[in-house]
Amino acid sequence: MSDCAAPMARITVSGAPYECPAGTKLLDIAKELQPRYPALITLGKLNGRLCELNKTAEDGCAVEFVTIAEMAGAFTYERSLVFLMIKAFRDIAPEYASSIYLDFSVSNGLYCHVKGHTVPERLIGQVAERMRSLVSQDLPFVKSTVRCREAISRFEAQGMYDKAKVFEYRRSSQANFYTLEEYQDYFYTYMVPSTGFLKEFAIFPYAQGFILQPPSRELPCKVRPYVPQPKLFGILQESANWHEKLGLGSVGNLNDLIVRGEANDLILLQEAIMEKQIGDIAEQIAKSGRKFVLIAGPSSSGKTSFSHRLSIQLNALGLRLSPVECDNYFFNRDQYPLDEFGNADYESIDCVDIERLNEDLLALAEGEAVETPIYNFLTGKRESTGKTVKIPKENIIVLEGIHCMNERLTYRIPEERKFRIYISALTSMNLDEHNRIPTSDVRLLRRICRDAATRGYSAQETISRWRSVRAGEEKNIFPYQERADVMMNSALIYEAAVLKPYAEPLLFGVPKDSDEYIEAKRLLKFLDYFLAIPSETVPHNSILREFIGGSLFDV
Repeated sequence: MSDCAAPMARITVSGAPYECPAGTKLLDIAKELQPRYPALITLGKLNGRLCELNKTAEDGCAVEFVTIAEMAGAFTYERSLVFLMIKAFRDIAPEYASSIYLDFSVSNGLYCHVKGHTVPERLIGQVAERMRSLVSQDLPFVKSTVRCREAISRFEAQGMYDKAKVFEYRRSSQANFYTLEEYQDYFYTYMVPSTGFLKEFAIFPYAQGFILQPPSRELPCKVRPYVPQPKLFGILQESANWHEKLGLGSVGNLNDLIVRGEANDLILLQEAIMEKQIGDIAEQIAKSGRKFVLIAGPSSSGKTSFSHRLSIQLNALGLRLSPVECDNYFFNRDQYPLDEFGNADYESIDCVDIERLNEDLLALAEGEAVETPIYNFLTGKRESTGKTVKIPKENIIVLEGIHCMNERLTYRIPEERKFRIYISALTSMNLDEHNRIPTSDVRLLRRICRDAATRGYSAQETISRWRSVRAGEEKNIFPYQERADVMMNSALIYEAAVLKPYAEPLLFGVPKDSDEYIEAKRLLKFLDYFLAIPSETVPHNSILREFIGGSLFDV
């Protein structure tokens, strides 16, 4: 009697026909096709839905692969690497392992610390060696599902109280655990199949803790040399320390505070602290005696509201500001440089008529009358107003724009006359000990809410533009941020809870068959960890009002 041929599954991979034995995992297909991809495959898509590589390809399904060069793939590698690092600590120094905190992203690495300890350099070397040993063994990350009550008990037994606290407010009755040998942990989204995927990383001592580096999306095949950013690190560390003093280092602590009815007190406290910070910056400007104040920061940082509040503080010190709109110095749109895809590069500094901007700024500073242009965004052309502007010589000139940290923009103005301010929403509260909140997530939620309210854009449209916005920031903003005289963190510890009722309906409106649905679903899951705070008690001069409406300022 002849053997029957094994049944085959006919599928498509990135649109091309592919045949494999029925029951084949995406992992096996990925291993075969990996040479066709320029970066490591870390996830798959089955019929447009993101999934781990241990999923099975069924007959007739459509498969795509996600690499580390894409955001979802990069986050998957990062989370898996964090899991590997904690497991290595547990093997080498178990007394440290239960107190490891993943704090924030800085430069091209993740800063971590061990609560109550300065981590010895020798220990970091041993951990790195153990991590590489685990990688060489290619051990599986085993996924299992447990009930939330059981998850809480396991976390408390391991001393992971922030994780336990988060799960107390989960609506879902179940949670996915991952196990590496005997060590179990929870990460709020996907993992790579095994330790063998994590060949590229670096780990080294930094400050009181250490830096863990995965490969970058820009150079996905290797770890970039670490570039210290002491000013950015300092402002992030300051925020993290403040959160710890308040007992609000994680989302579970914030939810506890909301349940106790103390959200309004928190809002007023943080807004008071922010007002003091803005006042301190105004005093530094006044003492510096500098003529030009340059304000820069990435999208949705609250630059406009900040500028208004800074103006009020300077007025209180007897100083007056005269704003100059950098946008009005754009060239006509048909003169914009092209990006690598042949499209107009709207984020390039070469879109700005730098020569005329510098001429006008110097003339205005001397009290001369200048005919400043105005840019028509509908026609894409710079127009003449026929009117002249004259600024009192004692006034401070304020220039706001994404390129203000780049010395090229104001190259004719002496450095000693410029005061640079960098502002960004630098989130430093995390979901729990081991799951960080990317700074860009909160900025994206801010932008989704603002775009829907003031520009008529859907969440799908905003998400579709976000990648190019982020690419522009990486190229034109972040490389220059350390040149700032001061940095301002505009993140509000309570804001995700306030943004939640505004953002959720918009995210639910993203079509399930769209490319943007995966990101919308991820953001919805992120918001699900927060209890909501009504917006009524958010002050009308708050930076958050720029994104939810009701601001006192013209934003």
